[in-house]
Amino acid sequence: INFTSEGSQTGPFGDNSQAASTAPTAPPSRAASSSPPSSSSSSSAFCPVLPSRQIVERQPRMLNFHVEYRTRSVEVVLEDASTVGDIKQILETELQVPVSKMQLKGWKSGDVSDSTVLRSLHLPKNNSLYVLTPDIAPSATTSQSSVQQESLNQNYLLIISHREAQREYSLNFPATRTIQEVKRNISDLTNIPVRHQQWDGWPASASDDSMTLASSGISFPCHHLSVCRRSSPATALEPTEECTDVHMVSDSEGDDFEDASEFGVDESEIFGMGSSSCRKSPMMPENSENEGDALLHFTAEFSSRYGDCHPVFFIGSLEAASQEAFYGKARDRKLLAIYLHNDDSVLSNVFCSQMMCAESIVSYLSQNFITWAWDVTKEANKARLLTMCTRHFGSVVAQTIRTYKTDQFPLLLIVMGKRTSNEVLNVIQGNTTVDELMMRLMGAMEIFTAQQQEDIRDEDEREAREMVKREQDEAYRLSLEADRKKREAQEREEAEQVRQERIRKEQEEEREAIRLSLEQALPPEPNEEEGEPVSKLRIRTPSGEFLERRFLGSCKLQVLFDFVASKGYPSDEFKLLTTFPRRNITQLDPAWTLLEAKLFPQETLFLEAKE
Repeated sequence: INFTSEGSQTGPFGDNSQAASTAPTAPPSRAASSSPPSSSSSSSAFCPVLPSRQIVERQPRMLNFHVEYRTRSVEVVLEDASTVGDIKQILETELQVPVSKMQLKGWKSGDVSDSTVLRSLHLPKNNSLYVLTPDIAPSATTSQSSVQQESLNQNYLLIISHREAQREYSLNFPATRTIQEVKRNISDLTNIPVRHQQWDGWPASASDDSMTLASSGISFPCHHLSVCRRSSPATALEPTEECTDVHMVSDSEGDDFEDASEFGVDESEIFGMGSSSCRKSPMMPENSENEGDALLHFTAEFSSRYGDCHPVFFIGSLEAASQEAFYGKARDRKLLAIYLHNDDSVLSNVFCSQMMCAESIVSYLSQNFITWAWDVTKEANKARLLTMCTRHFGSVVAQTIRTYKTDQFPLLLIVMGKRTSNEVLNVIQGNTTVDELMMRLMGAMEIFTAQQQEDIRDEDEREAREMVKREQDEAYRLSLEADRKKREAQEREEAEQVRQERIRKEQEEEREAIRLSLEQALPPEPNEEEGEPVSKLRIRTPSGEFLERRFLGSCKLQVLFDFVASKGYPSDEFKLLTTFPRRNITQLDPAWTLLEAKLFPQETLFLEAKE
C-alpha cells in the first residue's frame, strides 16, 4: 500500500495525468494486491531516488521562441508545460492574426497540434518558428501614382534633323520638358526663331506647346523630328502643300516683316521689289547668350562661305579653350590660336579663303594648336571679347586689340600658357602670305617646344617624387592593413571559439534536457515477485561499463531505447546489439515487446557507436 501511494504521487512522470497517459495502469494495481513484505522491499529499493526526482519536477523549464511573420518578429517565453495553442494565443494578441487562420511552422517534430504539450517535443531552450497565413493576402505595394511618377523620371532622345543645314542633332530631354522649351533650344542651335520654325514629326496629340514630352504622345525612348525655316510671306501666297502639323503655323504674319532684317533680307525684297540678291549672314549673331552656340554658328557660316577645309574651331568659351590648351599634362599641352574675324575689313575674304583654308595651315594648326574664333564685326561682340581677354590674359592684350584698326583685321593671336600667367607670343595681321604665316607659326612652336621640354622635365621630377611618396604611403597603408587583418582574424578566431563553446553548451543542455525527460518518462523497474514475466538485461557500454535493469516482458522496445538514451547513448548515435547471434536491436520495430524481440528472460547486449 505504501509503495502504491508513493508511485502515484512521486512517479517519474511528475503528475498523475502524465503517468496515466504514458505507462499502463495495471502494474500499480497489481502492486497494491501484493504482500506486505514485497511492498516493504520495493519501497526500500526506490527510496534513494525519490528526492532527486521530486526536486526536478518542482523546477519548470523555460523555453524561448523567436517567431517571424512577414516583416515582424515576436519573442515568446513559456514553460515547457504549456501547449502549442498557448503560443498561438500570444501571437494572436501581438500580430492581430486569428488563431484559425494561423499556421505555426518550424517544429522539428512532424505532427504538432494545438493541444501538444511542449515538454513532449523535447525542445531545446532557444527555438525559431515562423507563421504562415495563406488566407490573408499581403497589402499592395505599388499604386498608380508611383507608376506615373516613374514615367516622369524617364528621358527622351529626340533626333532632330535641320533640313536646310543638312545637320542632325541628338538631344536628351527629361519627360517633364515642354514642347515650347524644346523649340527654344532648337532656336538656339539653328538660329531659327520659334515663330519661324516649321516642324515635321510631332504626333497629332501634341496640340499644345505647353504639353510635356511625357504627355505629348511621342515615341519612347527615341523619336525623330525635322525642322526648317518657314517660307516668307511672299512665297506663302503661292500654292503650296498644306501643313498638317499644328506646330508649323506661325502666330503672326507681321512678325515676318519685323524680323526680316535679322536674317539679312531687305523689306523691299520681301514684296518682290528691289534687288534679288540678299546680304550675307553675319559670322556670329549679336548678343548671343551662350558662347558655345555662337561658335557653332560661326563654324557653320565659315563653312558655307569658304568650304569645309578650314581649321577645327574649338566649340566653347575662351576659358574652356584655355583649359584645354594649357592645363593638361605637359606632354599634352598646345598653343592657343585666337582667330578674330571682321567682315568690314577688305582683307577678311582673302585671308580666310587663301590662308586659313590652305591645307598646310589647316594641318599645322590642327596638330599643334587649339584654335578658337570670334567675330568682332559687331561692337557688342567686340566689347564682349575685350572683357574675356582682360579676364584671362590681362588688360595689355585687350589694349593691344583695341589699337588695331578695322582694315588690319583679321588677326591671329598666338598665346602660350605659363605657370603664373598666359603670354601672347605673336599677333599675325591679315595682310600676310601663306609662307609668312607658316614661318610665324613655326617660330611660335619653337619657343613653345623649348618651354614644353622644361615643363616636362619638371613634371617628371615632380611625378617621381610623388611616386616615391605614394609608394611609401602605400607600404604604410599595406602594413596597417596587414595589422588590421591580423587583428580581425584573431578576433574572428576568438569569436568562433566563443561561438563553438556556446553551441557546445547548448547542445549539452539540450542533451541533458532530453535525457532527464526520457529518464522521467521511464516506467518503474518491476520486481520479480510481481508475477509478470520480467526480463533482466545487461548492457555493456563502449567504455566497458555495464548497465543493468529489469523490464517487464510486455514492455516495448522503445522503453529499452529510452532507458539507454537516458544514460547518454541516444539511438541516433549508438546501435544496440546482441552478442550471439549478432542482431541489431535498434533496427527492430520499437513497438515490439521484449518477448517478441526474444530478449527474455535475460540477455546481454552491448552498445556500439554508429559510423
